[in-house]
Amino acid sequence: MSGGPKAQDWSSMLDQSERLLRQRTGAGLQEWNQRVLDSGVADEPALRSWLAGHGVTGYPQMMLVMERFGYPDFLLASADDLIDGQYRDREQLRPVLDAVLAAASGVGEVTVQARKGYVALVSPKRTFAMVQPTTKDRVDLGLKLPDVRPGGRLLAAKSLAHGNIRVALTDPGDVDDEVVRLLEHAYDANS
Repeated sequence: MSGGPKAQDWSSMLDQSERLLRQRTGAGLQEWNQRVLDSGVADEPALRSWLAGHGVTGYPQMMLVMERFGYPDFLLASADDLIDGQYRDREQLRPVLDAVLAAASGVGEVTVQARKGYVALVSPKRTFAMVQPTTKDRVDLGLKLPDVRPGGRLLAAKSLAHGNIRVALTDPGDVDDEVVRLLEHAYDANS
């Protein structure tokens, strides 16, 4: 991937889940995997209930359930594979993503997280933007801008996972000064 910071895949989230598990319970992944096997729990709902009863909730619980019953393919894929999959049938839009990532690299400390259907841009505090190839000829840049209302080029982001505003992009040239200012504003509002 060119033009911006290297994208992370799901492994960083799984590493964080493992750290949380150890912090919250004093035991690591290997020990918990053995506890799960020894529990004799045979299905996912029962395992979730059993884990909750032992104080394991949230991401650590999700990780232990997947350890027991299997990880979805997208969680095991590399960041490059996830992004390649998003643009496989719309390769002409890949330069739009690269232009957004290049612009985002100048707004502050940004972590790029590749997901199955989009790329998240994360400030040190939380996700402030996302890039999603929405149609075969359009990429949507979703922005978390609580003080901004739709109007003109700024559209409501009703169907995006992150953000209340979206900007439709069809060409790398659409990532202009206005888009850079919007990225900066979203970063500042979520840092």
